[in-house]
Amino acid sequence: MAELKVSNVTKSFDGKKIIENISIEIHEKELVSLLGVSGGGKTTLFNVISGLIPPDSGSVLLDGEDITSKPGNVSYMLQKDLLLPYRTVEDNVALPLLIRGEKKKTAREKVQPYFAEFGLEGTQKKYPAQLSGGMRQRAALLRTYMFSDRLALLDEPFSALDTLTKSAMHRWYLNVMEQIHLSTVFITHDIDEAILLSDRIYILGGKPGRIVDEIRIAEAKPRREDFNLTDEFLRYKRRILEKIEQ
Repeated sequence: MAELKVSNVTKSFDGKKIIENISIEIHEKELVSLLGVSGGGKTTLFNVISGLIPPDSGSVLLDGEDITSKPGNVSYMLQKDLLLPYRTVEDNVALPLLIRGEKKKTAREKVQPYFAEFGLEGTQKKYPAQLSGGMRQRAALLRTYMFSDRLALLDEPFSALDTLTKSAMHRWYLNVMEQIHLSTVFITHDIDEAILLSDRIYILGGKPGRIVDEIRIAEAKPRREDFNLTDEFLRYKRRILEKIEQ
């Protein structure tokens, strides 16, 4: 069974269709990317999947359960880390548990085991301003995971990082996904990033946005270091560019 199944989703605003008849599937432990031009409907689709907005038609199933228009079933991380500057890293990470009504002491205890797993050991009592950009993103991803450990929706989470930090974060995130059995749907405008991280790539094109292609990346993960220099990588990139530019 597909962990997430989006079927025939259409959404309009003010009478204008933004996305139309979109169907995608994400299986257990997969990282699936959504690629397309700006304004193509990727964030609208995320908002439908997360239950923040209802679709005009279509459905969203998670492990067979209909979660259409029902927020709180998947975690959702935006491009900015949105860590609260006046809270410690520990309390930022524990925020989803506090929102659910957990006592602060209990919430802090529950998040402690994950700090080492997410490479954040020793940062618990620090404040966000004391962390590097990469460490802030790790903290934000851990907070996202504490909201829901079933499926993560990530909207360009690494776009603000410099090239070297982004590359390190890619390797780290794939390793964490493997360890905690997390499935991820990933929005990016970076074609190289999508090819390097994804099991599959859905390409959105047109106005309204539709799925115009699905590409399965055959190279095993993590990709070998020189994969982006290979003919195979360039073939994937050429196919994506052709579809996006149609």
